[in-house]
Amino acid sequence: MRTEVAPDALALSCGRRERALAQMEAHDLDVLVLGRQANVRYLTGTPQRWMAGTRSFAPNCVLVRASGAVHLLSSSGHGAAEDIPHDHLNEISWNPTNIIAALAHLDGALSARRVGTDAMSPMFAQLLPLAFPQAELVDGEPAMRAARSIKTAEEVAALRSAVAVAESALAVAAGAVDDGVSEQTLVGVLMEAMSAGGDSTPANQDVVWVTSREHPWRHAGGGGRVRAGDLVAISAAVLADGYLGEVGRTFAVGGSPDTRTAALYRRWDVLWEKLSGACRPGASGSALLSAYADAGEPLPPVPVAHGLGLGFDPPVVSAHLPQTAASGRLEPGMVLAVTGYVFEPGLGAVLGRETVLITEDGHEVLTTRPSN
Repeated sequence: MRTEVAPDALALSCGRRERALAQMEAHDLDVLVLGRQANVRYLTGTPQRWMAGTRSFAPNCVLVRASGAVHLLSSSGHGAAEDIPHDHLNEISWNPTNIIAALAHLDGALSARRVGTDAMSPMFAQLLPLAFPQAELVDGEPAMRAARSIKTAEEVAALRSAVAVAESALAVAAGAVDDGVSEQTLVGVLMEAMSAGGDSTPANQDVVWVTSREHPWRHAGGGGRVRAGDLVAISAAVLADGYLGEVGRTFAVGGSPDTRTAALYRRWDVLWEKLSGACRPGASGSALLSAYADAGEPLPPVPVAHGLGLGFDPPVVSAHLPQTAASGRLEPGMVLAVTGYVFEPGLGAVLGRETVLITEDGHEVLTTRPSN
């Protein structure tokens, strides 16, 4: 059974830490102080307890570039990664000055010139200079984004595993699509199959919906019941050992698609050919947006592509962020969820979402289920 509370394999966390240290050097950071849980797990391989939900910033993890030492905010060694020694665990305290005092005693704290943080609160903006008196506090999130955007070989293996769980659950749910079944029942079937596959943590809430025949990207009316002739979209996304795997498919209800529905699927095939051609090293995110125009399709309101990893990783390619898309470049090692979406009034929509690994000479589609 996969679990979100067990430490990651040592090779997985060590490979990620090496990437973070390289980005610290590239961004001239002596120390990284991290509070976001995905970043903390990225460096330590340790999912911390009592961290669910919204909370203020706290220095949960510190990485010192000169020594490569990791310091973790934890009152117990239980669940901590095996390569983090006990004396590198700083006890959790309700008094933030106690936490700052512990940081001030870390090797390299007094001499650090540039300290990056992935978030900040007004209180810690005043307190952190006490722990790093010689340092300039800067934004450390760009370094973490750069590190996380390119996956190690061990991360790609973890993503393949997560995608396999998502695809297996989607296949079971697809087998239950029939006239009269409810969307809620199909969600339950998918969740049960996901749990049977060893993972009980869904990554999204909007899993199954009958596509609207009147409006792009809306649920159909009809009380959530599937009817013959409907196009039913299923978006399966799971968190398996922390890694997000996604796959999306659309199913025609009532046997073989009629002529109009078959034509809509062919439009999706044309769109995917354009999207696929844009998935190559060196291409900008704008190329993925342009793929829609090249196929004669309007852009969807959701991101056309987003990075996968320990949750939602860079890059994000969206029509709402054109400058971000234009400035970003796809690089070997990036793993993306790429969405193709076509709509026909009076008929419905076809959604297809593929997980794609950018390689040195092109890309590899990690999802294996046929698109239609």
